[in-house]
Amino acid sequence: MRPILFEFFNIKIYTYGFFMAIAFLMGLIFIKREAARYGESPEKMGDLTFYIIIFGLIGARLFYIITDLKAYLLHPLEIFKIWNGGLTFYGGFIAAFFTTVIYLKKHRMSLLKTMDIMAPGVALGHFFGRIGCFFAGCCYGKECNLPWSVIFTNTDTLAPANVHLHPTQLYSSLNNLIIFLILLLIRKYKKFTGEIFLIYIFLYGITRSIVETFRGDYRGHVFFNHISISQIIGTSAAFIALIAFIYMRRKSGKRLISKF
Repeated sequence: MRPILFEFFNIKIYTYGFFMAIAFLMGLIFIKREAARYGESPEKMGDLTFYIIIFGLIGARLFYIITDLKAYLLHPLEIFKIWNGGLTFYGGFIAAFFTTVIYLKKHRMSLLKTMDIMAPGVALGHFFGRIGCFFAGCCYGKECNLPWSVIFTNTDTLAPANVHLHPTQLYSSLNNLIIFLILLLIRKYKKFTGEIFLIYIFLYGITRSIVETFRGDYRGHVFFNHISISQIIGTSAAFIALIAFIYMRRKSGKRLISKF
């Protein structure tokens, strides 16, 4: 594809980095608007988003490095070449979650309410970020003969050249866009605080695990020759979110009945 968007006086603008910047910008704009709609401070949510971006990137990069630690120990300078791709969403999500908990505790803000505000923005940002993955060739798919398969001809991308591959980056991008639209639709009808966040975790955990089956890049240690670490995290998180959703729904229903 096109790992370098353009060059200007020997300065290279990488497509992956460009779309990551777009992802953060769009996510931030949406989150600040949602904060105002929920009656929260857009400024505080903007500050929180900034910290999430910083520590989320660190977590996403570290998680990716761990999946292929031997290769990075042999070439340690590659650790810092983030513009070539190599971020793991779950690593970033875990780091961002703990960053959020610390920030909210300091400012005495509601965790579940904040998660409801941020969840659609995360999905929106992820939609743009995966487009960057597509241009960089990271997170590429397995070989296939489907009509919508893609061929990477640029040898500077991370994907194998001149073979038909599943466009898993676009699968994931479209998936996140659909999740974003679903969350927008159901937020008007939520029954309890934290519902949007739990639905996001459930939808993303399940669909990400499905997309993983079409991935052809190195996924770290694989269990039973098929199940990746990301699939274990995704399905486990989805299961926990589902149990929490059922519990919270029942709890909110009982409160409603008690009022009558």
